[in-house]
Formats: sequence, C-alpha cells, structure tokens
Amino acid sequence: MGRVLSYTATSGDKGERLDLLCAARSLYPSRSVAARSIDQGQVFVNGTKAVKRQNVSPGDIIVYEEAERPVAPGLFGQAIDLDIRFEDGHLLVLSKQAGLVCHPSVDHGEGTLVHALINHCGKENLCNVQGADDRLGIVHRLDQDTTGLMLVAKTDEAGSALMKAIRDRKVDRRYLVLVQGNIAYDTGMVDAPIARSATDRRRMAVRDTESARDSMTTFTVLERFEAGPKDDGFTLIEAKLLTGRTHQIRVHAHYIKHPCVGDPVYGGGTVPMQLGLTRQFLHSYLLEFAHPVTGERLRLFDVLPADLQAALDGIANRSQGRTEAGKAAFDELAGGAAASPADPAGARAGAEASAGEEAGGATPPENEGAWATP
Repeated sequence: MGRVLSYTATSGDKGERLDLLCAARSLYPSRSVAARSIDQGQVFVNGTKAVKRQNVSPGDIIVYEEAERPVAPGLFGQAIDLDIRFEDGHLLVLSKQAGLVCHPSVDHGEGTLVHALINHCGKENLCNVQGADDRLGIVHRLDQDTTGLMLVAKTDEAGSALMKAIRDRKVDRRYLVLVQGNIAYDTGMVDAPIARSATDRRRMAVRDTESARDSMTTFTVLERFEAGPKDDGFTLIEAKLLTGRTHQIRVHAHYIKHPCVGDPVYGGGTVPMQLGLTRQFLHSYLLEFAHPVTGERLRLFDVLPADLQAALDGIANRSQGRTEAGKAAFDELAGGAAASPADPAGARAGAEASAGEEAGGATPPENEGAWATP
C-alpha cells in the first residue's frame, strides 16, 4: 500500500475529467494508472469514492493512494549527449535534440532526458518537485521531436521557483515555427481552449467542452514565402507561449489552418508541403528568465538545427523578404547564439537585454473568432 496523499483542485482545474487531472497534476504517472487506481477504489473526492469520468470543481479535495512507480526504482544514468548552454549549482539550460523524450513512461523506459541528467548530475543533484520520482530535474517539457532550449532544475528550491515563474508567465519562451500557407496578419494571438481529442486519445484539440483548458499563443510573422506549384507557400513565425498545454503551438497552428510543416500528427497536406521533414518545424530558440536564486536576468538563444535550416534554405529563393520583426529577431539570434556554450559568461550574452515586446495588432479573420489582438 502506498502513501495516502491529497490534492485540492484549483480554478484552473475546473471541468477537467478526474483521471486526466490526476495525470496532468502528477498525482499518478499516467492517465491509465490514474484510471486503474480510481477503478480500484483508491481515489476519493470530497470523501466519496470517485469515478474516473467525473468532472472536477475548484476546491474539490482529492484523496488518493500513491501508486507504485515501477520505472523510478530502476532509474539509472545513461551517457546521452547533452548540449548544455548554461549551468551552475542551481539549474542548467540545454538545447534538446530531436527524438529525445523528456522523462520515462510506459513506452520509454530508458534513453530519456532524465536518464541523461542523472548521468550528468547524479540523482541527488536534481530537483524532485513534480511528485513523480521519474521526472527528476524536469520543470517543463518539450515534445519528443521538438528541439531547442529547455530549463532543468537541480534543487527543489530552484525547481519550485521556476515552475511558479512559468505559471505566472515570467519565463519568456519563444519558438521558431514554419507553417503552411501565408498568414496575412503580421501579429496576433490564438486564444482557444485545448482538451484531449474526442476521437483520438493520442491527440489534443481545440474544443468547446468543460474539460478544455485556457490556451493562449501569440505570434509574430518573421518571413513569408511565395506559393509553389504544389503548395500554398509558407510563413515563418515566432510563437510565444502564454500558457503551456500539451502540443499547444501545434494544435493552435492546425486550428487556424496553418499547420506546422512536417508535423506527423497535426500537419496534413501533401508530401511536398512538408519540405522533406519527418518532424514538426518547431524549435525553442529563445529563453529568458530571472535566475531563481541570484535574480540575474538570463537571456539565451539557440540557432536552428541542421534539418530545419535545410528546409528553410530550400525555399530561400521564394522569400518575400523578412519583416522588420524578422530582421530584428535574426540579428539578435545571430549575436546571442555566437556565445560559446562552454563559456558561462558568454552563454549569457544578451542577459541584460530587455524582453521583446509582446505580439499585437492583428485583425481576426472572419471565420476565426479565436484570434484576438493581444
């Protein structure tokens, strides 16, 4: 029998289905484990035995028996290359490569970022603030095939502070995204709630349902590319997360009918429209935050990996020119990324620069009420 623990639902949990909430809040390592524990009578809501499909309300007290975690006891370090851009005794920032899963799961028992972090730092030198021993060091995640900058915490103090900063939107996370088609508006926001797909549990979707959670992504157009004989052109955008839902940028891009190039789940379109990519063109290129212990402003950049750069180079002759925002972004990227990752002082190039202005000013398309000017 595991420990008996409790969790009080917040306003952000309103309408969430219980088994999904238990997984999302790390009460259980996965939805299937949560559902099994609920079916076995190990979960109570406000003193009453729970059912997995019931919806949660703010203030609900969820009492649950901690599940056995078969992955955690076998966690071990693995020598997996890490591209570290900043590191001290409290945290590190790395550039995650494509194909690397963040933490162990039923489908990925080894070879994850957590295994690499244990090898690099040691278990005792990684935070454990997510309530799951198999998520050591993790304070936020990138999808398996999304690349770029990612935060890792070494101490519980740093981990808790960073997670709060992310929730409070004090961590600036920006992505380079190449999408299909030409976006007419230079800036804008997609404000559309996201929930698990009703038809495919592996996908997320914009849905008008009680379980959907508020999801907001701002965008700025950096460069447009003319249409070709087999496509409708492309747009390179900078996307900024105001919330952090699973697959958020990819789902929002699909929703506004400009899916990420190469996205195998949400992409759609013909083979030529994927520009030879077998993964989404989505790269975390800018990360800015206040160091949780020293208070120092850190602003780090990461250039595109080779496969994404090759896709962009392949349509360079179709460019309609960079926008003013695009020129500024690439100038800053070139300067900030020139710092050596081995040089902590250099890796903080631009750390004192002020955060970029938020996107704003777009007019919503007639058929997309979810678009709004920030």
